[in-house]
Amino acid sequence: MDHVKSGIVLVLTAFALTGQDGRLSVSDAKKLKNPVPYTKKSISQGREIFTRNCVGCHGPDGKAQIDVVADATDLTDPKAYRDGTSDGEIFRSISEGAGASMPSFKSQIDHQEDLWRLVNYIHSLWPAEAQPPLQDKE
Repeated sequence: MDHVKSGIVLVLTAFALTGQDGRLSVSDAKKLKNPVPYTKKSISQGREIFTRNCVGCHGPDGKAQIDVVADATDLTDPKAYRDGTSDGEIFRSISEGAGASMPSFKSQIDHQEDLWRLVNYIHSLWPAEAQPPLQDKE
């Protein structure tokens, strides 16, 4: 239950950190921590969200090796990320959009927790040594 409470506080914090224009600033995004544990379940849920919303530009494997107009980031290579690799920075890129080619998804993805699940899935695409430790208890 404490984890749920801390998740609610972090979600509310994300809303509180938005500026007057309703956007989350880069510096405030860096302060955010993912309230959704990095588990096999959250990664699987994030994969479903990715399939529905992201495959068109980033491809089914996240490598962005498909023929699209946008200059999509290869999500499997954290060194290629232009807007940061912390949980909050990835969250901001998804929710607010990134550059001229990536639109905001905060209105397409209904629940903020789903944006965080998507962050978890994106982390799972990274090389094993760069991924956060799984929090599943097996």
